[in-house]
Amino acid sequence: MFETLKQAFKVKEIRVKIYITLLLLLVYRFGCYIPVPGVGSELISKGMVEELSYLNIMNMMTGGSLQSGTLFAMGIGPYINSSIIIQLLAVAIPSLERLSKQGEEGRKKISQYTRYLTILLAVVQALGILMAYDVNLVASDNATPLSEMLFNQKWLAYVVVILFFTAGTVITMWIGERITDYGVSNGISLLIFAGILASAGQAFIPMITNIWASEGGLNNFWKLIAMLIAIVVVFTCIVTVELAERKIPVQYAKQIKGNKMYGGQSTVIPIKVNSTGVLPLIFAFSILSFPELIMTLFGWANGSFGQWWATWMGTNSWLYMVVLSLLIIFFAYFYTSIQFNPDDISKSIQQNGGFIMGIRPGKPTAQYLKKISGRITLFGALFLALIALVPSIVFKAISPESYSVFTATGMLIVVSVAIEFNTALQSQIMMKNYKGFLK
Repeated sequence: MFETLKQAFKVKEIRVKIYITLLLLLVYRFGCYIPVPGVGSELISKGMVEELSYLNIMNMMTGGSLQSGTLFAMGIGPYINSSIIIQLLAVAIPSLERLSKQGEEGRKKISQYTRYLTILLAVVQALGILMAYDVNLVASDNATPLSEMLFNQKWLAYVVVILFFTAGTVITMWIGERITDYGVSNGISLLIFAGILASAGQAFIPMITNIWASEGGLNNFWKLIAMLIAIVVVFTCIVTVELAERKIPVQYAKQIKGNKMYGGQSTVIPIKVNSTGVLPLIFAFSILSFPELIMTLFGWANGSFGQWWATWMGTNSWLYMVVLSLLIIFFAYFYTSIQFNPDDISKSIQQNGGFIMGIRPGKPTAQYLKKISGRITLFGALFLALIALVPSIVFKAISPESYSVFTATGMLIVVSVAIEFNTALQSQIMMKNYKGFLK
């Protein structure tokens, strides 16, 4: 990757795109520190963030902005949720499915629908956060409450804060789209990447400063070394699986059309081990955290069902781990079935005069591809389930104070975005070389 960056900086056009990307990321991180009027320095307590997996993930993606209640408190979360909802609706609603297949115009309309849904989700999420965590709508302990400055109308204070949070989400969405258009790689992914790295940096600072503490300095040093070793091991496992793929060889028969001969070459169908990325993890965590979120919103957390849920479905219970693993496996298969269609691939191979060695064209090829995909998906799903549970247990044992930052979801996102960024740079360098060769 360092060699790719070195080559990219030698090309002026790509170098300008990298500078634009870094500038926009800097603007995003600056917005994460802009305070919202009426919200104190802590919107959600640290204990609450660590208890609810969904809040922990969102806080990690925003670099701690959600907990602080700054302008970009919700970050790009509503946009991600709306994108996933639109993708699922495109499978269920025929009109949206047809729209997604209409080329550039169809994609523009779907993007517009996604933006509208993002604003709606941002308003709902901001309202839910303000109602759930009983914000007093004061800027600080000694400041005048925002509601008093707005004619003693608390509802008006809520409206102002919700407008700020929603505006922050819209600005974040705009920054992400500008990075995609004028920078390098996918802007939304890079914003999440920047937030996770910021959260990790904030967690490392106290670990480093504690080394020079008068008491327990040596112990803190070995904790830091153990944490670094664990992170390197987990990252190595994730990178290995992320880059792993099964290549199915396809042979194309020679065809004579007119005076020219076509075909006769060999190619492969690459099937990634973890083709679904981090989506199964996010969905599984969100579903298990949703009941907690609802109970907190309506004040049912201290009821009988709330106490039962906290006991048996808390993050440290064995039942939670079992259900989480099953949900991850289910969503891994679900997303693979959406992304990988063996029947369509089989038809495409057959129409182009291709075949898989030892497999008859048509239905047998589709069944073979389905069987291979099922086995690989099972391995990838089991890997995701293990990576969701084991690292959290290890990091918690090493450093209970900072384990919530180093989650499997964050690490998977970091690795996926880094690989995507490297691939985008390589493709732009290759495109530039082709243009230079043609000139």
